[in-house]
Amino acid sequence: MPNFTGMPAATADQYRAGMADVYGNPPEQQISDGDAPCRCCLRMIAQGKPMLVLAYRPFEAVHAYAETGPVFLCADHCAPAGTALPEVVASPDYLLKAYSADERIIYGTGQITPRSDIEGYARSLLARDDVAFVDIRSAKNNCWQVRITRD
Repeated sequence: MPNFTGMPAATADQYRAGMADVYGNPPEQQISDGDAPCRCCLRMIAQGKPMLVLAYRPFEAVHAYAETGPVFLCADHCAPAGTALPEVVASPDYLLKAYSADERIIYGTGQITPRSDIEGYARSLLARDDVAFVDIRSAKNNCWQVRITRD
């Protein structure tokens, strides 16, 4: 079974403590409308709860393939819910893309995938020797959702 992970809790806590995002801005504080997926615990942030919005780059290095985009975080400390397909992956379909160990997109792997096929497609990609991880992104807005690795 693939391993689904979000932003590391230690990184999320640094943002909560005021660390600037990848563009050098402080995280924005907002109130959730109930449709905001926390990229750390991978649960929906309840309506009326405080949350942070910031620019995030889920890559170690800065390079042409290191996509950056907006993410939401619970304003208070949270922890990952587990490693199975998380509740925040609730839309009908997503963009899945495989990456090499040096964080480069592996061309030909990007595919809009129905939610029900995510685990199967991820498994097939992770079976390849050239794939280090797979990212799930919104099929509509291209926002980073979750990283998938081998268990």
